[in-house]
Amino acid sequence: MTTADDTRTRILAAARELFAERGYAATSLADIAAAVGLTKTAVAYHFHPKDRLASELLSPVAGDMLALLGDDHADRPAFVAALVSFAVRYRSVIRLFMEDLAGDDAVSPVSPDSEAAAIRTFRDGIFAKLAGEDPDAATTVRCWALLGALQWGVAKTMDLPEDEVEAVLLEAFRGL
Repeated sequence: MTTADDTRTRILAAARELFAERGYAATSLADIAAAVGLTKTAVAYHFHPKDRLASELLSPVAGDMLALLGDDHADRPAFVAALVSFAVRYRSVIRLFMEDLAGDDAVSPVSPDSEAAAIRTFRDGIFAKLAGEDPDAATTVRCWALLGALQWGVAKTMDLPEDEVEAVLLEAFRGL
């Protein structure tokens, strides 16, 4: 591994941690630079603009995102189990793509070919698999509540073992 590769790896690791902790918008290149002992200019040399960091962090997740939506799960509990497993496995970036990059549809319109649009499509696909066709009000609320709880349940428990987090979340979502 070259020094440049090592530097990129360190920058990505710091960005992953800071994005999970603070959120994408609240983390600057200067924050990431300080975490790895570099200048902001050095970080920008490797990742400019900042969304290149997000793209690199999300690219390993993309295939599993598509598989999660494409798999034909036997029923809702099977899909919830697959979703929880996915979220725990990728908890270091779950906040990044579930909240920060997708944003609020009503507040921040995005270009149809942007990363945010793709992430919104993924998020909405998860909701559709959870809620089914034409969900009633109670199902709609339960499913969005599950997604919110899952997001924060994995993003705020980075210090806990994955198997414990997954077991507790599966128990919490039993009966959805």
